[in-house]
Amino acid sequence: MFDKVKQLGQLKKMRDQAMAIQKQLAAEEIELVEDNIKIVITGDQKLKSLEIDGLSNERVLELINKAIKKSQEMAAKKLAEMSGGLTGLLKGQGPLGETS
Repeated sequence: MFDKVKQLGQLKKMRDQAMAIQKQLAAEEIELVEDNIKIVITGDQKLKSLEIDGLSNERVLELINKAIKKSQEMAAKKLAEMSGGLTGLLKGQGPLGETS
């Protein structure tokens, strides 16, 4: 039973670390300028600005961010299917990792 509690503690620690990394990535920015096109994107893959010939188009920016979000959701779903998600790690266990 203690091993199961320890596993849950480790999962929480990993989740907390992942959330901290996600916050750090959101704060980072990458800026690229090429042929009168300027793009600024955050480390967590959110397009912050897009300028073509010095002009910005918020509608295009929003649509690109929607597309990125959908691709991330699709990737997360595929990874969850492949790994069985967290339920695979705790399969057959009741609340708090206790064996049923």
